[in-house]
Amino acid sequence: MPDFSVTPSASQSVPSDAAVLYTEKLWPNTWIWLIAAGFSSAGILVLAPISFGTGLTAAAVLFVIIAVLLVLSTPAITVTRSTLQVGRATIERRFLGDAAAFRGKEATAERGTRLNGLAFLCIRGWIDPVVHIEITDPSDRTPYWLTSTRHPERLIAALKS
Repeated sequence: MPDFSVTPSASQSVPSDAAVLYTEKLWPNTWIWLIAAGFSSAGILVLAPISFGTGLTAAAVLFVIIAVLLVLSTPAITVTRSTLQVGRATIERRFLGDAAAFRGKEATAERGTRLNGLAFLCIRGWIDPVVHIEITDPSDRTPYWLTSTRHPERLIAALKS
C-alpha cells in the first residue's frame, strides 16, 4: 500500500514570500447567532401544533443549517509578503496602492454614497470598520477593494510592511 504521508524537508519549507503577515476571519457577532437562534425557533411555532417534539427537532435542524452556512460563508483576510487574499479573491501586493481605514459615518459613506460600482467588496454588516485598498494594475478595471475588518490599523500595517 502506498504511503501518502509527506514529511517536509528543508527544500520544501515555506518560501519567505508565503509567510503570513496578517490573517483575520470575519466571524459573525454574537447578535447574528442570536438572530439565527430566533429564526430557527420558528420551527417550533410552525410544527408545535403537530407535535412539540417535532417542533424542537425542526428548530435544532434549522439552527444547524444556519450555523453551517454562517461558518462556511465566513471570509478570511490573509496578507503574505507577495499576496493579499480577501475571501476568494487574491491579488499580488505589487498591484496595491494606498490603503485607508474608515470607521463610523465615514465607513458608512464608503459602503454607500462614495462606493464605486466597479469596486470589489467583502463587507459584513456586523463589522463597522472598513479598509479601502487602491488597485494599481492597469489591466484591472477594479479601482479598489473595500473590506470589513475588526483591526484596520493592523491590516494597513501588514500591507505597508
